[in-house]
Amino acid sequence: MERKLQPIRLSVPDTEVQEHLRRYERLALEAGATRAAGIPAAGIPVDERVSLKCAVPKCFGYGTCANCPPHSPTAEQTRRVAALYRAAVVFGLQIPPEVVVRDRATIQPRVEAYKKVFEIASAVESAAFYDGHYLAVGYAAGSCKSTFCHDKPCAVLGGEKCRLSLRSRPSMEAVGIDCYRIAVELGWDIYPIGSDAAAGCIPHGLLMGLVLVA
Repeated sequence: MERKLQPIRLSVPDTEVQEHLRRYERLALEAGATRAAGIPAAGIPVDERVSLKCAVPKCFGYGTCANCPPHSPTAEQTRRVAALYRAAVVFGLQIPPEVVVRDRATIQPRVEAYKKVFEIASAVESAAFYDGHYLAVGYAAGSCKSTFCHDKPCAVLGGEKCRLSLRSRPSMEAVGIDCYRIAVELGWDIYPIGSDAAAGCIPHGLLMGLVLVA
């Protein structure tokens, strides 16, 4: 579908940004998100302890791709970047407990759920870009390598072009964004699901993504 391009403007009124945020919320929901909300960028919590949890204990994705620590932007970089924006859209994808737990029997629907988060982040980022927010940037959930490239080595770490350059991106947690705090502050239920969690003890899983818009 052809898209009518909007001219770049260096100053967009807050009222118009809010209208755009509501549209991006709807887009995220139409693309499959369970929840979506526009939030002030100033309220995005960035904490070094979040990305530290990628390293201690070691996540299976740590060091395996260009979008995961220690290769991803640091929390300090993210904090500085977020301070340059006024607004963002955050979204959540609720998934069944038997899918969110790490069980080989449900690995395919789990991967599909993570793919959906990447797709939603990409769609919202793209819509914002074509609306004239040319610095819009999105974050997903989990490792792009385990979601898209599986057993293949990361092409970027090998000095080559990313296989999915428009869809792959860092996760919120990789860059230090505290998605748990955002969810709680929005009134969304989110649970501490670790490797030993049993599906019967989990109401649901929640994967989150965020797009810095303007």
